[in-house]
Amino acid sequence: MSIEIKRLAEARNTLPELAALFEAEWSEWYGAAGNGDAHADLEACCNRSSLPIGLVALGEQGQVLGTASLKQTSLGSEFGHTPWLAAMVVMPAHRGKGIGDALVGAIESSARELGYGALYTTTDKAERLILRRGWVPTGEVATSQRGRIKVYRISL
Repeated sequence: MSIEIKRLAEARNTLPELAALFEAEWSEWYGAAGNGDAHADLEACCNRSSLPIGLVALGEQGQVLGTASLKQTSLGSEFGHTPWLAAMVVMPAHRGKGIGDALVGAIESSARELGYGALYTTTDKAERLILRRGWVPTGEVATSQRGRIKVYRISL
């Protein structure tokens, strides 16, 4: 499968579909009973060279495959770390096809290009992926609506 990764700033037409994906994936926050605004959060990531920067993975026909963001803060920011790989999600029909790995790699490259020496994330679903890429647990645990989640770091 061919994957093209673009900045959200160059693919604003994908925001409605990505917002629907956020609402489905994180309904406790972005759903009808949640406090989040998926479209506003994605719109905030439409920067080209300053944080937050959102990326979108597109398929051969331009279909949305997934997204991830490079942010100043995220779940776990209370430990004083920055920047963060955050808001990563792949369309359910396309999981297990390397899209998450491509998005993480692109976020790592973006952080490196901006001069960061390390990158942080929390995850409860992509642990195998980030460990395979060389991320390591920091020993810190953040608390979310989903419970306690480990904080991971990678040196760039």
